[in-house]
Amino acid sequence: MPHMLRRRDLEFLLYAVLDAERLAAFPRYHGQTRADFDAILDLAEQLAEEQFQTHAAKVDRDEPQFDGERVQIIPEVKQALDAYVEAGFVGAAFDAELGGLQLPYLIVQAASAFFYAANVATSGYPMLTVAAANLLSVYGDKEQREHYLKPLIAGRFFGTMCLSEPQAGSSLADIRTRAVPQADGSYRLFGNKMWISGGEHDLADNIVHLVLAKIEGAPAGVRGISLFLVPKYPVAADGSLGARNDVRLAGLNHKMGYRGTVNTVLNFGEKQGAWGSLIGKPQQGLAAMFHMMNEARIAVGLGAACLAYSGYLHALDYATTRSQGRPPGAKDPAEPMVPLIRHADVKRMLLQQKVYAEGSLALCLYAASLVDEQKNGAPETALRARRLLDVLTPIVKSWPSEYGLKANDLAIQVHGGYGYTRDYPVERLYRDNRLNPIHEGTKGIQAMDLLGRKLRQEDGAAFALLLKEISKTARAHEDSDDFGEEAAALYQYKLRFESLGETLVRAAARKGVEPALANATLFLDALGHLVVAWQWLIQAATALSQRQAELSEEERGFLDGKVLACRYFYTYELPTIEPSLDLLHDLDEICLRAKQEEF
Repeated sequence: MPHMLRRRDLEFLLYAVLDAERLAAFPRYHGQTRADFDAILDLAEQLAEEQFQTHAAKVDRDEPQFDGERVQIIPEVKQALDAYVEAGFVGAAFDAELGGLQLPYLIVQAASAFFYAANVATSGYPMLTVAAANLLSVYGDKEQREHYLKPLIAGRFFGTMCLSEPQAGSSLADIRTRAVPQADGSYRLFGNKMWISGGEHDLADNIVHLVLAKIEGAPAGVRGISLFLVPKYPVAADGSLGARNDVRLAGLNHKMGYRGTVNTVLNFGEKQGAWGSLIGKPQQGLAAMFHMMNEARIAVGLGAACLAYSGYLHALDYATTRSQGRPPGAKDPAEPMVPLIRHADVKRMLLQQKVYAEGSLALCLYAASLVDEQKNGAPETALRARRLLDVLTPIVKSWPSEYGLKANDLAIQVHGGYGYTRDYPVERLYRDNRLNPIHEGTKGIQAMDLLGRKLRQEDGAAFALLLKEISKTARAHEDSDDFGEEAAALYQYKLRFESLGETLVRAAARKGVEPALANATLFLDALGHLVVAWQWLIQAATALSQRQAELSEEERGFLDGKVLACRYFYTYELPTIEPSLDLLHDLDEICLRAKQEEF
């Protein structure tokens, strides 16, 4: 197979577009070189191909099952995860003093891309573990860091996040799990959690659940939420594992995709109550959990981009090797059939996949580079990165999830009837990607966060900064013979969003937030298209600057493909946001005013 990612594209984004080597200027990464980064990518690519991709179809077919006593998972999953842990990938981004490799977040995410493309279901376990460890590294106390953080980084323990409940779904204000204070400072938790990925298995020595709950007597709503560390096996003072905690598996959820990532319903406190340790301060749990969720949202976007990319490569291979039909002008049935890629409509579908997949990957890696700048840069640099991440995170999570899925749909279409059979992986990749518009906050929630909060926070500073960065790129190419038209279009749409932002903020002040939020998803999609158009112009201009006469035909084709994709996006994709911008400007209220009985 492998058809995971194009290594050449990854290197182009890392070194030509994002200049990953500059990260070595930060003291945290002092002494690290491109050779070090490439070695990590080499190892990731090899491990993903040999250990992860090889069982992707099998774990989808033979998904985890509960036999009444334990969760049964095919042995290849643990073998792959053991190899992943042994290679040090769980702790790749963490401090050396904690047992990590202290690599830049950008490089770690680039390496993770191979695993997501190869087998997103098995990759889900370490992804959640890394997110849990990140949260504890910021909010955990000394004991939590010693007994739980270090084993998470070492890959001996795996982590989960426990937010949703059967009756509440995404409405965290309505969770009912309660925490009862104990005399020794610990808590006992009672309640139920739903949709918990990695909630029960034997893949690691322990499972560390990070659980949202309300301490008895806490205020109603989100203000009363606290965060707790609730392990499957509490760790004793000497580091040994104690008796099993009062956390019980109530059942498995069987999903259409990510079938190899066991998804559970968990009961906390069926007997004496599940032992838990408070993380951070009481009633500040949601803020701490969002530290974990925001990183998980970048990972979801990257996973979606990689699933789209893998589907695109499979479709490209099929279109190149499958002969079918003849050119429209060929009338003689004796003439040989031509490869599918010779047909204009197949080229259209491949180009559409390319701009979605490669555009999404560029966006996610750009966001990863901002994480490095936020954590390591000087105050002004860190502030800039933080503001850009604030406004971009909902887009990074949602745009690849939405349009990566469209790419996977097109990959099936290119395969024709074979596409929806299990003879080819594209139907599985589609099913896997269909979960991502829901994972870690649905698309609608991301849209309301973007329009209802991120647009206005700090008097609109983050949104203004994003538009300023886009304007800077447009201005840099406005007089270009090669990209003048694209630059002009980018700048004009930037002006539209400036005006639209002012319109929506004024409308919210005058009419309340509900009319302004009624079409928040349109705003998310449209701004996402603008951001990806911006990224495509950067890619195309970088590619053109590298084109030289002495390059190989393959290399020229790669660079010319970036320019072609940019032109396609600006010609076919960017103009599609016009109707959405008009509806948003007019504050259309058809959806808002629709009555229940009218459905």
